[in-house]
Amino acid sequence: MSNDDWKFETKLLHNRQKVQKETGAVSVPINHSSTFHQFDFDDYGKFDYSRSGNPTREALEETIAELEGGTKGFAFASGMAAISTCFLLLSKGDHVLITEDVYGGTYRIITDVLSRFGIEYSFVDMTDLHEVASHIKPNTKVIYVETPSNPLLKITDIQGITKLAKANNCLTFLDNTFLTPVLQRPLELGVDIVLHSATKFLAGHSDVLAGLAVVKDEELAAQVGKLQNAFGAVLGVQDSWLVLRGMKTLNVRLQQSSASARKLAEYLSKHKAVRNVYYPGLTFHPGHSIQRYQADGPGAVLSFTLADEDAVRTLVKNVELPVFAVSLGAVESILSYPARMSHAAMPKEERERRGISDGLLRISVGLEDADDLIKDFEKALAKLPAHAINKLRA
Repeated sequence: MSNDDWKFETKLLHNRQKVQKETGAVSVPINHSSTFHQFDFDDYGKFDYSRSGNPTREALEETIAELEGGTKGFAFASGMAAISTCFLLLSKGDHVLITEDVYGGTYRIITDVLSRFGIEYSFVDMTDLHEVASHIKPNTKVIYVETPSNPLLKITDIQGITKLAKANNCLTFLDNTFLTPVLQRPLELGVDIVLHSATKFLAGHSDVLAGLAVVKDEELAAQVGKLQNAFGAVLGVQDSWLVLRGMKTLNVRLQQSSASARKLAEYLSKHKAVRNVYYPGLTFHPGHSIQRYQADGPGAVLSFTLADEDAVRTLVKNVELPVFAVSLGAVESILSYPARMSHAAMPKEERERRGISDGLLRISVGLEDADDLIKDFEKALAKLPAHAINKLRA
């Protein structure tokens, strides 16, 4: 049986990095060397300087490329380093279309940094292909997608976007952090570059900062490789090893967390203190059918709204199991407040226009027992003041 015949969960363990040929080691060696001796004056070896390439980082880059179905993978010091480096493919006068409720760090790099270099941008509701098409300009070079989006879990029709992009000679970038290649493989749907904050589900243990990019086309991959080497925001070898180790359990972690997230979403959707629940696994979610078509599951992240910030404060004070923190995708459940955490870089009026209210919370469900999580939320929600509990849903 060839690798192509194996299921994804098998490929996580049985790939080109399964065994080191020289020693038989079943764990990728951590190569701390920053420079490499050249044995031939006229013909340099594969590695010369670790910014340009390192055996441990290469093992991670080859693994994520294989899992995403790409030509080449690239490992960066953070998710934002990966995103920022790929945006360097743009030039002055180019235009980029971006998912409306994009991650706050991506919003910041677009509005505060790229704009200073003469790069134009438009935020659009990517759930509406007509709106996307109507905002494409002659100078549009990139359509940047998050699906599910952060934090409102909006679902974009990936193939619809890639068809529009190809018809208008645009590249497509897609942030696949929430689902990972376990649940969604955008390159198979026509996307040009897939991006990850590997800090999240891929590494999965709240102990590493990392970013990944995977490119399908060899020529485009060469351009990204040149930028990675020039910009230099590469991932260190210890962190590369941690991500590789975390990925071995990615499938079982994400499957359990997703099952628990579905149960929690169903519970919250019926609670009288919760105004809205955003989770594509719920049948009433507007993107539910598209998600079922283009992905193998809804993921382990959901968002929900309470009456106001005071209600949020009360809930956060009284839940015990989730940590209240920035980030997501870990073995422990992480409860976040987008208005002051992931989207703090977005002005209040911009957040509210996108539906990111002061009552919105996001939870990344971990590996705790789902019933225990529900009991914990039940207890905390019971502490909300009467006006918040009885408030009608929007």
